[in-house]
Amino acid sequence: MKVLITGGAGFLGRCLARELLARGSLKDTSGKPQAVTELVLLDVVRANDFGDSRVRTEVGDIAERGVLERVIDERTSAIFHLAAIVSGQAEADFDLGMRINLDASRLLLEICRERGHKPRVLFTSSVAVYGGDLPNVVHDDTALNPQSSYGAQKAIAELLLSDYTRRGFVDGRVVRLPTISVRPGKPNAAASSFASGIIREPLNGETAVCPVEGATRLWLLSPRKAIENLIAALELDTALLGTGRALNLPGISVSVDEMVAALREVAGEQAVRRIVWERDARVEKIVGSWPGRWDTSRAESLGLTGERSFADVIRSYIADERIQLR
Repeated sequence: MKVLITGGAGFLGRCLARELLARGSLKDTSGKPQAVTELVLLDVVRANDFGDSRVRTEVGDIAERGVLERVIDERTSAIFHLAAIVSGQAEADFDLGMRINLDASRLLLEICRERGHKPRVLFTSSVAVYGGDLPNVVHDDTALNPQSSYGAQKAIAELLLSDYTRRGFVDGRVVRLPTISVRPGKPNAAASSFASGIIREPLNGETAVCPVEGATRLWLLSPRKAIENLIAALELDTALLGTGRALNLPGISVSVDEMVAALREVAGEQAVRRIVWERDARVEKIVGSWPGRWDTSRAESLGLTGERSFADVIRSYIADERIQLR
C-alpha cells in the first residue's frame, strides 16, 4: 500500500509517519491489514526519512499542480492531508492562507479525481469552523459559522471533500481536531500556541506568557491520542460513516485555569509561577470564537477516544519527552 502524508515534515506529520512505520500496515477498504510498502512525505522542507527504505521524501509547494501530480498516482491508496497554514498566520496573511488551506486542498482533490482510483482521503479540519452564537454543546452537525479566515478555509475544504466523496471521486473523511496540547518544540504562529506553551515552558524551567483570561475554555487532545485517532478514522468502514463524513474528535473540555491547576498537580507551584498573564486582544478574539464543549458520541461509537483528564495529558507529555521536573 502506498500512503501519502502532506505536511510530512510538521510535528503531527512526523508523529504520524513514525507510527505508521512502526505499525507496518493499514486496513484497506475491506478491513484487511495491508503492508505499508511506500510512505511519501511531502512538505516545503525535507522531512525525516527515519532511515527507512519504505519512506520517500518530497520537497515542494503543495499548491503547485506538478508537485501533487508527482506524489499522487493510481497506487496511492491513502492520503493524510495535514498540510496547512495555522490560524494566526492565516489571519495575518490572507493570500497565503487561501492558497495553502483552500486552493491546495481543491487541487489535491482534483488530482485524485483525474487519477480515477478513488483513494481514501483524510482531511484534518479544526474547531475554528464553528463560531458565533453557539449552543452549549456542539455536535457533528452543528452549523458551520467560522469567525476567522482560517476557519472559513477549513470549512470550505470540508464541504469540497464531502462533495468529491458524494460524486465518487474520493472516499473522504474529515476529523475536526481539538487544540493539540502539549506540543514539544518552540511556539508557532497558531493562535492556540499558548495552550502548549503555558505547560511546556514551565516544565522546561522557562517563563511562559498566557494571552487569554483564565476562564477561557478550550477543547484539547494530546498528540499521542491525535495520531491514534487519525489512523483509526482513515481505517473506518465507509458504510459506517454514511453521508456524514465529518467527525468531531473526542477531547477534554478544560478552562485555562483548570489547565494551570493540572500543571500545579503534576509539577508543583514552582512551575505555575513561571506563567505570566498578559492578555492579547487578537488572540482572545480568535480563540474566544471557538466552542469549548462538544458531543463526540458519534466518534466514540466508532471507536475513537480521548483522554480522561488534562493532568494525564501532562503526564504523557513528560513521559514522551523524557522531561525531568525542575
